[in-house]
Amino acid sequence: MCIIFFKFDPRPASKNAYRLILAANRDELYNRPSKAADFWGSNNEILSGLDQEEGKEGGSWLGISRRGKLAALTNYMEGRPNPDAQGRGFLVSNYLTDSVDSFSYLRKVSAEGHLYNGFNLLTAEFRANEDTMCYYGNKGSPEPVRLKPGIYGLSNSLLETPWRKLQQGKRLFSNVVGRTLPPDGLVQELLQILNNEELNTPDPVQESQGDGYSKPLLRALSAVCVRAPGYGTRTNTIILIDAAGKVTFTERTMMNSDITQWSTNTFQFQLNE
Repeated sequence: MCIIFFKFDPRPASKNAYRLILAANRDELYNRPSKAADFWGSNNEILSGLDQEEGKEGGSWLGISRRGKLAALTNYMEGRPNPDAQGRGFLVSNYLTDSVDSFSYLRKVSAEGHLYNGFNLLTAEFRANEDTMCYYGNKGSPEPVRLKPGIYGLSNSLLETPWRKLQQGKRLFSNVVGRTLPPDGLVQELLQILNNEELNTPDPVQESQGDGYSKPLLRALSAVCVRAPGYGTRTNTIILIDAAGKVTFTERTMMNSDITQWSTNTFQFQLNE
């Protein structure tokens, strides 16, 4: 399970505003092997965390390139996924390394959507002349969509599905991004939202999709920050892209499968626009 809140503002009116503000949680088994966010590849072009699960090494859940390509993935909650389906994390890595544009990539992915368990995929390009953000979910419309400027929430159902945790988090996110805060203050406020463990139950909409999940696990999954035995929120990521193309990427990630041990790293760079 994962959750993403983002504000897409491709041509901000103020030079102090942001073209993108994104706050995301990765929820996963605490002991699943992963590499914390860093630049990878021979030319330090792409920044992301990486999956190191056997057979799925090199997949990712969220990443950005110096060329302005960004991708983010969430799984779609389903009680009985296919154990033989293709690894979804490569959908992110392949986009970041491909030269194809965001919408064309999702068109290609949509033709192969049946090969994967349920997923949602955001792809974006931040360019000097145009910013584009697109969405495709293989449990929804057969065609990807280009997103209009606005504030969005995405969890483990289709984009903007009104789960209570999504509505609560989006409301808090909207309040924070609507204020004028220095970058450090904005990051800290967003991290507070991502680490909100308040349960949002009962939630008939979420529960109806969770056929096959135990009631205790569904309760745990109703929080923005998930805490269940051996499973939950293990990475927070904040991405800011300002009007001039400066990227601030902050990752707070769990260490040693221990919810009391965390490491925070921030990367800053200029887009090659």
